[in-house]
Amino acid sequence: MTTARKRATKLVPLIAGIGVTALALTGCSGSGSGGGEVTAPDKFSYLSFAENTSIQETLGALSEGECSAENEALPLDVTTQPQASYDQQLQLLAGQNALPVLFASGNTPQVAKDLQKGGKLVDVEQALEDLDLSDAIIPAAKSTIDALYDGEQYVLPTEFNVEGIWYNKQLFADNGIEVPATWDELVAAADELNAAGVIPFSADGQDGWPLTRLVGNYIYRSLGPDALQKVADGDAKLTDPEYVEAATAVAELGEKGYFGPSVTSIDYMTAVNQFLTGQAGMFYMGSWVLANFNDPAQNQIGVENIGFIPFPEVEGGAGSSDQLAANVGVPLALSKASYSDDVASWLGCFAENFGSNSLENQGVITGFKVSTPVEDLPPLTQTVQEQIDATTQSVLWFEALFNAKAATTSQTNASQLVTGAISPEDFMETVQADLGN
Repeated sequence: MTTARKRATKLVPLIAGIGVTALALTGCSGSGSGGGEVTAPDKFSYLSFAENTSIQETLGALSEGECSAENEALPLDVTTQPQASYDQQLQLLAGQNALPVLFASGNTPQVAKDLQKGGKLVDVEQALEDLDLSDAIIPAAKSTIDALYDGEQYVLPTEFNVEGIWYNKQLFADNGIEVPATWDELVAAADELNAAGVIPFSADGQDGWPLTRLVGNYIYRSLGPDALQKVADGDAKLTDPEYVEAATAVAELGEKGYFGPSVTSIDYMTAVNQFLTGQAGMFYMGSWVLANFNDPAQNQIGVENIGFIPFPEVEGGAGSSDQLAANVGVPLALSKASYSDDVASWLGCFAENFGSNSLENQGVITGFKVSTPVEDLPPLTQTVQEQIDATTQSVLWFEALFNAKAATTSQTNASQLVTGAISPEDFMETVQADLGN
């Protein structure tokens, strides 16, 4: 047993006085560090999205392996809820002071923010510090959580997806194209591919978000990593000229036909297939697409012919290509009302082993350090892992800080932006109007 896990059994629960009834679970109560009462649970209950099986499978593997001692003291108990009704169920449980020990924190960051404001969640950063595991979450994942949750750390990053431009090495070599480091070089590469009869960018125009990802990344590279936070805070507007510049740059790619002849009708899997069959030279997408790339039945160009480029820099911009666009998958939260010594012990084991176990058995890159080296990683997975290891600061996607209405407007109008059906100015004005600030 490690020092951190030994210390976990001696921890004082981190609950503060929040004036709520304890969880309706059997077990004895104890005083928390803030004077509140903790009801020690008799099981390590986990509530998951029904559609997400990888997290519960990793937890199950840990309960039978590295965390078997913790599981004997507090047995894992998994329940699921369909994602469409998950937020409603979570809010119901919170209102009844009946949150499970561990749970997916909701479909949007706002759900967790509301629970945190109500004093329902464990301060994960403090909990890990008490376990001598402050470095368990990698810097890039911490940066992403900070950006999503107003600088606080009360969720666990069960995945860590980075985004960027995947490119066809063979097509680049055949056309004498160097790997672009700037936006201008990226456009020049697209010019060459187009002249050779190759679609420069495969893109899911039907859903829209892969196109708005380009707008958001351009903004971050041009104006810096806090550019969209300024919009969320009301200190800047999407209609400001320097923000419209990003929509204009992406619209110009569409005007040149660089997303192919039918971008509005291309869905996600068609876009993936377009790239993996060699019809397109580049593809902006997150690292979750590795499952497709590593599948020989889908990948007709070969994994050896796929490279990864962080979104390039905008000349003279305040951002850097070191700041990878990222998300933390399905973040998990811990209920403060049931944070007992046994739960702390489980957290310690989770933090030490989740990253390695998930990578080895699920092929999923997480926001946790890989404490035990994993052998024989697919080359592309290894490439992404190296990019993550070298990243200390991340940025979000375009709609990450938008309300639901503005996010929908953005994605719905994205294909019209690149087909010229709506001007860059009108696109940004329409989204800004729905932000309401």
